Amino acid sequence: MTLIALPGVYDPQDDTDLLADALHDEAVPEGAEVLDIGTGTGALALAAARLGARVTAVDISRRAVISTRLNARLAGLPVRVVRGDLLSPLVGRAYDLILSNPPYVPALSPTVPERGAARAWDAGHDGRLLLGRICREAPRLLRPGGVLLIVHSALSDPQATLLELREQGLKAAVAGRRSIPFGPVLRSRRAWLVEQRLISDDDTMEELVVIRAERPV
Repeated sequence: MTLIALPGVYDPQDDTDLLADALHDEAVPEGAEVLDIGTGTGALALAAARLGARVTAVDISRRAVISTRLNARLAGLPVRVVRGDLLSPLVGRAYDLILSNPPYVPALSPTVPERGAARAWDAGHDGRLLLGRICREAPRLLRPGGVLLIVHSALSDPQATLLELREQGLKAAVAGRRSIPFGPVLRSRRAWLVEQRLISDDDTMEELVVIRAERPV
């Protein structure tokens, strides 16, 4: 279905599709508790709900919350949508599966934007301001045997994600990869990315990576 995205809300793109593929590779049982962090339009939350999961979606953006509620209503799917900063409104809850397509693009600013469209992708100089928080906080919300699926760019150091998740006691590995041409955001900051040695002068492709982490039973 075509999803409603209010201005400033991230439209589903290749990273969304790659994470959706990883979701469908999981054996999600009927009634499983699923959390979608940084839901945007709710594309992944709706995909999980179609599998019969009980889904909670969270986003800091009011427009994203409204977009997801509208899309869930139009799809006729039960999705609980809450507004909050990553996992802060969900303390004390437990989930069988956690999904996240967070902001992860390395940016000239060392801080996350407080408003505007760039809030959906900019994540500090190394692209890890939100990734690091998710790696530290999400494992606490996983039930034994629960799985975290997170997608981000190879520019944002997948090895660091693997290491941080393993330090939290999870079994973590790369579950999917996809190479795509640089989009307008990366093209607009090419000179800075070269200066930071994140890409070379002749790079034209970005690699997306899905990491799967499981809490031992």
